[in-house]
Amino acid sequence: MINIKRIYEPTSPEDGKRILIDRLWPRGKSKKEADIDEWMKQIAPSNELRKWFAHDPQKFNEFTKRYRRELEDSAFQEEISLLVQMHKEGTITLLYSAKEEKFNQAIVLKEYLLEKS
Repeated sequence: MINIKRIYEPTSPEDGKRILIDRLWPRGKSKKEADIDEWMKQIAPSNELRKWFAHDPQKFNEFTKRYRRELEDSAFQEEISLLVQMHKEGTITLLYSAKEEKFNQAIVLKEYLLEKS
């Protein structure tokens, strides 16, 4: 199972492996409080794409297309393979810090990983 969750939500035993997928460390969250197993900042959208998107719901469809193109790049394949393997071994939770819960990179990455699994 692949869950998605804001890093500011409480940790739960149902989270399984907790993987932060943001390029920047979440504001106001210490590393101890975050309770993460991995920080895969390289899998996050590029700085250019992140800034362009700015979590604007009207840009989400185009953001999804652009981010998926980035994920297809060979530079991401090691992280993609690792996430797919973790998913096959058990539950993973993709953690993000954005306030926007319906339009963010975790949603896109989860769908992408499910297609690859």
